[in-house]
Amino acid sequence: MGEKLLKSLSKQSIKHEFYTPVPRGYKVGKTKYIITTGTVISGLGKGIFGSSLAKLLKFKGLNVTQVKMEGYFNIDSGTLNPYRHGEVFVLDDGMECDMDLGSYERYLDQNLNKDNFTTSGQIFTKVLEKERSGGYLGRDVQFIPHVTGEIKSILRQLALKTKADVIVVEVGGTVGDLENSHYLEAMRQLMYEEGKENVCFATLTYVITPASLGEQKSKAAQLGIGKLIELGIQPDIIGCRADAPVTEKVREKISIYSNVPVGNVISLHNVKNIYSIPLMLKEEKTDQVVIDLLGLGERIDKKKERSELMKWRNYVKKVENSKKTITIGITGKYTEIRDSYASITESLNHAGAENGVNVNIKWIETSKIEKGKKDINEELKDVAGIIVPGGFGSRGVEGKIMCVEYARKNKRPYLGLCLGFQMAVLEFARNVCKIKNANSTEFDAKTTEPVIDILPEQKKIEGLGGNMRLGGRYIDIKKGTKAYALYGNQTKIRERFRHRYECNPKYIKKLEKKGLVFSGKAPKVPIMQILELLDHPFFMASQFHPEFTSRPMKPNPLFNNFIKSCLP
Repeated sequence: MGEKLLKSLSKQSIKHEFYTPVPRGYKVGKTKYIITTGTVISGLGKGIFGSSLAKLLKFKGLNVTQVKMEGYFNIDSGTLNPYRHGEVFVLDDGMECDMDLGSYERYLDQNLNKDNFTTSGQIFTKVLEKERSGGYLGRDVQFIPHVTGEIKSILRQLALKTKADVIVVEVGGTVGDLENSHYLEAMRQLMYEEGKENVCFATLTYVITPASLGEQKSKAAQLGIGKLIELGIQPDIIGCRADAPVTEKVREKISIYSNVPVGNVISLHNVKNIYSIPLMLKEEKTDQVVIDLLGLGERIDKKKERSELMKWRNYVKKVENSKKTITIGITGKYTEIRDSYASITESLNHAGAENGVNVNIKWIETSKIEKGKKDINEELKDVAGIIVPGGFGSRGVEGKIMCVEYARKNKRPYLGLCLGFQMAVLEFARNVCKIKNANSTEFDAKTTEPVIDILPEQKKIEGLGGNMRLGGRYIDIKKGTKAYALYGNQTKIRERFRHRYECNPKYIKKLEKKGLVFSGKAPKVPIMQILELLDHPFFMASQFHPEFTSRPMKPNPLFNNFIKSCLP
């Protein structure tokens, strides 16, 4: 039925209203789709829920991938302020995307690419380019069928490229938002075209507990789900977010109002460890519900599932049974918004689990230190290690440099990330090499000592066509260094970058002469990527972002050894 329907719908002409581009070789039913949506409020954790479900399906031996559909008109997330949208996550191919892609990669333990992330800006650009080139055969271009057709085409192209058994699709935002309405309509059409046996809808809702009443109320959840049903989408699974376990009474109410079996209305209450959520879903048999709905039973490898589940359970126990706690200071400018540093905090959790400790984070606002509103010795006296993360702009920079100096002089473990690499270079240049005016042209375009700079010859060598280095790149590691040892004696590694400024090659010899070791550099060009100090328990910094490649059971070596050095 689905195959014949698709063939008829894909025939575009002036006589027909259909427009559903179908890639050559695409077969209905080979790839199944799980569509995740959110109601009532944003920030429910659709990414974590979808990733947890995807993880369970991958345990079963299924080929799974995920895709995020964002409603904003930006082409990517690169220009978004972290205060507004959280961390910008960078994929290996250089795509700057939503932080949920970080969750996808961490749970699935696989690299994703630009095909796993789309925005309304990307969709509309494709539609307009196709219209300008006459691709719609003179038709008046509309949301239905042309915009929705492009959205469905993206999913089917991804299915062909990945050969996925299952694609978990996250529709960003909340049901009822104007900006994601075209995605929801496209998903309704997808179910119509592919057949109900090939598309499953899972929606998250929010069960409130008003302080004045002291009991859970489901009316907002009912109304939110009702809005979804009005759009022609009948959910198969409902995840109820709440502070405490959702009562059976509330689940029954939601079940009645949504036509969803009560067994498929599950409690997704707050937990301390997000990596326990796959096990919560397993206990609720949510993965089996999906298998039954999508007819995936014959594709399951039960032996692999048992083995993978055991590994994951052991990891979760390791995290939850850690009895020791250490405090790490993160000095930054976005400390009020924790999502701005999501990958860093997760990387610290990965490394903490590996080393048998809980990591408590102390957020340090460096602008207050540099203005003298807070004493640096008081701020840092109780931290076992210090991280200066990435960022752009000059606010709080001098405070960051003060923190680097504190770590160097007091032999406190230090890890610099991207901007933290540049801060370490400037601190060393000023206080050890006595280059008093050492600065970055990012903060002072007229500085007489541009130790950190954008160099034209670097841009020419890299051939970027711009001044931002993005995505995965290879790094040459110097033998005999700490970097060489902690990366398993490898002379070449690959990590991800997102930065504009570099250590000026003119100053490299001066810095090295005084004891700064550049243990990692870009192949064939004088672009420094890792630095370290030999006479220090742990003082390392990377121009790249190691947090983007850290995984739950595979902590990035820089984070792992940083935490190890922080242990009492």
